[in-house]
Amino acid sequence: MADTHIHHHPMAANDAAPADALPVNEIGIADIKDALRQGYADFIAQPSHLLFIALIYPIAGILLARLTVSYNIFPLLFPLASGFALLGPFAAIGLYEISRRREAGMDTSWKHALDVVHSPGIGQIATLGALLMGVFLAWLFSAWIIYRWLMGDVPLDSFAGFMTPLLTTANGWTMIILGNALGLLFAILVFSMTVISFPLMLDRHVSMATAVKTSMAAVEKSPRGMLYWALTITALLVLGSLPVLVGLIIVMPILGHASWHLYRKVVPR
Repeated sequence: MADTHIHHHPMAANDAAPADALPVNEIGIADIKDALRQGYADFIAQPSHLLFIALIYPIAGILLARLTVSYNIFPLLFPLASGFALLGPFAAIGLYEISRRREAGMDTSWKHALDVVHSPGIGQIATLGALLMGVFLAWLFSAWIIYRWLMGDVPLDSFAGFMTPLLTTANGWTMIILGNALGLLFAILVFSMTVISFPLMLDRHVSMATAVKTSMAAVEKSPRGMLYWALTITALLVLGSLPVLVGLIIVMPILGHASWHLYRKVVPR
């Protein structure tokens, strides 16, 4: 198992040195629909791994709900739930590996999702994952500061006690608008940095700098296509989140697999 990655790409050694973006293709709506179709096919072909990977999300969602109710951190419920999406590209790393193996005609049982730890690119992957966690914490910190500034004097004795002033006062609406605007900036930053960077590091073992630059180059090359992909991800995550994040059991694996196939379309082999 340990050597499944070592020899599968001839560029592994010489790609790690340069930090320039790799060439990228332009993509459109048809490519995104095709990537989703292939992602769904991967999910249907190997659905057993969803228990292993995707259960993290609803369990975390239920824990979040419990935590916020228990500790009166209602103001962070929305930032925590929406901030989950920032970690999605890293959380799906095992799904990319299963799609990679299926594409190469290799065994795709769910235990192979763990093979990423043997990848020569794992150090760079983990570094970018840690960076994403930092961005996630910065988002939570920013959301908390906005809340303390605008609504810090609202007593948090009940959910209704928090929601009523939030939806009926000028400060509440300012917090909603400001928070969403800031959240959008964080989301754009993370999307641009990671839309194809994790699959690229897994496949070619390039440096984090090369992967991030290539990811940003891809967004620059296909702004309309990438906007459509970002909106698709958002819509599916919202749909999946409605029943206490339970729908994410299906949505997350499909999006993860589809991200691999989109990477294949963006970066020429």
